[in-house]
Amino acid sequence: MKRPELIIFDLDGTLLDTLESIATSYNKALIACGYRPHPVEDFLTIIGDGSRIAAQRCLPKDRQKESEIVRCVELFQQNYALLWHTATPYQGIEKLLAELRPEQKLAVLSNKRNDYTKLCIEHFFPNVFQKVLGHGPKIRHKPEPDGANKLVSDLKASKKSTWLVGDTATDMKTASASGIIGIGALWGFREKSELVSSGAKKVVSRPLQLLELLELLN
Repeated sequence: MKRPELIIFDLDGTLLDTLESIATSYNKALIACGYRPHPVEDFLTIIGDGSRIAAQRCLPKDRQKESEIVRCVELFQQNYALLWHTATPYQGIEKLLAELRPEQKLAVLSNKRNDYTKLCIEHFFPNVFQKVLGHGPKIRHKPEPDGANKLVSDLKASKKSTWLVGDTATDMKTASASGIIGIGALWGFREKSELVSSGAKKVVSRPLQLLELLELLN
């Protein structure tokens, strides 16, 4: 490995702790649909692959028809519009971003809807990232490589010197699919075994450990 010219960060579970706000938004949707809510910790494995898949996972197995999934997603989005700002940056993230070299290219790639992704970044991390992408008509959900490939191209980086820092198997599979380097973040939603088995080249347990890793590559 060599020092990256571009670092792409996942959003939920990597930059921001959004678990409570997302769980509350889905649980309110489930209650409105007449179903039981889930414990917050269940959402550690429910979320991460986009709102539609999360809605499907939330619903009872015998109620996962298309109309119910669509309804759940719509209600989730309505609820989340009121709660997105209640997320918090993980401890050490702001210090990490502040201490990265000024010439370091930084980007965000999320499975969250593109408008919410940009809203969160503008609110919590203004003027930090050169490029921010979420899911949209031309960017499929991770682990499809569309978003990562676009960021590499737009920021004129080499894939061999691009890192994707994320907390789920989806992120590591995205890195593999796009030919970049996956760095697992253990402070997020998933376990080390998932990250390693999904292709993480390195795993860091806290945000500032990423700085230590970069310093070793000087």
